[in-house]
Amino acid sequence: MDNTVSAVNQKNMKFKEIAAYSLGLFGFQAIVGLLNSYQAEFDGSILGADIAVVGILILVAKILSAVFDPVVGNMIDRSKSKNGKFKSMILKSIVPLLVMSAVVFIDVPFKGNKTAVYIWIFVTYLIWSLAMTLGDVPSQGIASVLTPNPTERTNVVSISNTFKQIGFSACVVIVPVVCLIIPNGSKVFVKSGETDTPMIAGEYLWTAILTAVLGCALFALIPLLNKERVPYQSGEKTTFKDMIAALKENKPLMLVIVSYFLGFGRQMAMGIQVQAANTLLGSQNLVAVLGIVTAIGSMISMAICPVLIKKMGEKKVYILLSVYGFAVSVLSFVVGHFWFKNPENTVLTILFYAFLFLIGLQFAAVTLMPMIMTADCVDYYEYKTGKRMEGAAYSILTLTIKVCLALGTALGLVFIQFSGYSETVAQIASGAATGFSETTKNIVFFAYTAVPGLLALLSIIPMFKYDIVGEKKQQIAEELQKRRETKSE
Repeated sequence: MDNTVSAVNQKNMKFKEIAAYSLGLFGFQAIVGLLNSYQAEFDGSILGADIAVVGILILVAKILSAVFDPVVGNMIDRSKSKNGKFKSMILKSIVPLLVMSAVVFIDVPFKGNKTAVYIWIFVTYLIWSLAMTLGDVPSQGIASVLTPNPTERTNVVSISNTFKQIGFSACVVIVPVVCLIIPNGSKVFVKSGETDTPMIAGEYLWTAILTAVLGCALFALIPLLNKERVPYQSGEKTTFKDMIAALKENKPLMLVIVSYFLGFGRQMAMGIQVQAANTLLGSQNLVAVLGIVTAIGSMISMAICPVLIKKMGEKKVYILLSVYGFAVSVLSFVVGHFWFKNPENTVLTILFYAFLFLIGLQFAAVTLMPMIMTADCVDYYEYKTGKRMEGAAYSILTLTIKVCLALGTALGLVFIQFSGYSETVAQIASGAATGFSETTKNIVFFAYTAVPGLLALLSIIPMFKYDIVGEKKQQIAEELQKRRETKSE
């Protein structure tokens, strides 16, 4: 058993592999973050679509495309590719993802026909979502086979998800840079009290092309430089019935999924970040200010998360971060409410940005913890049944993430529409208004902070029964290693 313990605890991954996986997730999430943050604004300002309707179309497309996640998971589990079942699927996703990421931001010539515009938005986003799924499921699932060492896996997932989070927020830097580079670009820096010139169609398209090319190039590093080390039986047919049964039999995974659904709005701020920047700071190009402040807190959260997990275990860390997220989000809204009344108050201004940073400290619970827990749940299922269904488990997780992100974005855009945001933007463009009302700011900021905080608190309920932690987790890892060594003899 001592040899087994040593094998479980040894380091397997080289620096270049960790770097490749981290940069790959960065590139992939840069594309996802661009669409999540800017598609609704593009559809509203360039194509003339109603933002609330766009939110509904995105939600429906996400739900429909989510059906494809189990299909991809099944394809992965049945794969016989010599290159690895996850790596081969990632390679297949790159071209369609590259093409569709640009197509979504094309300024169509039939903008006068609202029905045609809505059909175009729905169809292109649906196809993009399918292409994204081809890469999303295997890029998440491959984390479970990069190393059999659970501690090393936690550290790798932590590092890579820090890059993933940075990538998701990269658009807040890329977009203003593109606006400065291309001819007739919009104004990035604005005078106090003025709203910036709206972005033009070319800025959106060139931003999408640049992000897609760079993102896909980095994403390709994962299959090129990483190894799938945990053995599995390939070529087994897994039906949807089998996958549902696997979820029912895997109680810990069920708890992770239910928890994610209950906290579906924890990332809704990302879906309305552009509108929030325009409303609160007076310029959508100042979205970098909102994004970077929160992203710094998020990166710190994911960096310290492995240390917290080592001392407290996944369950306690998740509950701690979620309760903290609720408290700091509600307090942030309160600070913002008073700041909107006294925008010249230096203390309130500092507190406003300080609380945005503090909000970011909770995000390991939503971006990192589900990844770690799902990998542990895959081990648990193999320990219990002898079958290893990474594809099924991670397709269920990615399906959940997409549906929840779409639900959060749709809910956020409903708040945006209810706040009077679109009407005020039109009035500012025509010169009838100079800025957003205090009521609009409060509604938008409530959706940006308080709602995600309330749902974060709700998400902890299932976690009280999650038990793949501590000695039990270590026992499972050691037993699985022992079985693999026996098979290889």
